Amino acid sequence: MKVKEHLKYASEFHLPNIAVNTVIFSFHKKRLNVLLLKFADTPHFMLPGGLVMKDEDIDDAAMRNLKDRTDLENIYLEQFYTTGKAKYNSEDIVNVFSKQLGDKMVENWLNQRFIRICYYALVDEDKLKPTTKDLFVNEHKWVDAFEHPKLLFNHNIIVEKAILKLQDDLDKKLVEIGENLMSETFTMGELQKLYEAVFQREFTRTNFQRKMLSLNILERLEKKYSGKSHKAPYLYRFKDIQ
Repeated sequence: MKVKEHLKYASEFHLPNIAVNTVIFSFHKKRLNVLLLKFADTPHFMLPGGLVMKDEDIDDAAMRNLKDRTDLENIYLEQFYTTGKAKYNSEDIVNVFSKQLGDKMVENWLNQRFIRICYYALVDEDKLKPTTKDLFVNEHKWVDAFEHPKLLFNHNIIVEKAILKLQDDLDKKLVEIGENLMSETFTMGELQKLYEAVFQREFTRTNFQRKMLSLNILERLEKKYSGKSHKAPYLYRFKDIQ
């Protein structure tokens, strides 16, 4: 099906101008990354997302669009932001779809204000590889969360909001976030690197360790890190807190 044909029938099955978008984070090689999708037949990137079906819950729509766009499923997902400015800048949509729609772009529902419900997701980049390509997506790319290119549809603002929310959540939900971004076992140094990647600043080792241990959410294992260092650090894992 061509883009023009798809858009012609989309409003019959979807709620017009209501979309979900997801910022997918990973922690890889000491860096906080986000997953971007390249819009088909253009040089532009965007966040995963799509429209909400008329008979679909919002959370279900977010999960379905993730599956459809990236083939990722059963991952940590949290709603954090809703946006829908009255004065909507539709320049990106006009540029992207004008070739397919021509003069009809002006009156098309895509050219109107959108309400976007935004989520962030957490994945292990080594274990979950996005694969799906479709009518609108022909490439997936992991990029530095703090150095990403200009994105379509004002998605840069959504990424910035997601980073602020992740920073705010890290202490409050460290177990959930850590379990989804890190290996099952890790050193205190690796946990510190996660914090430094999220906050983009260095932490003092002794103060950081004291703070983490005071939270009473870490279990120290007898087995130590099997590196070459003569003074190998202990391994930790998150406690099973109900």
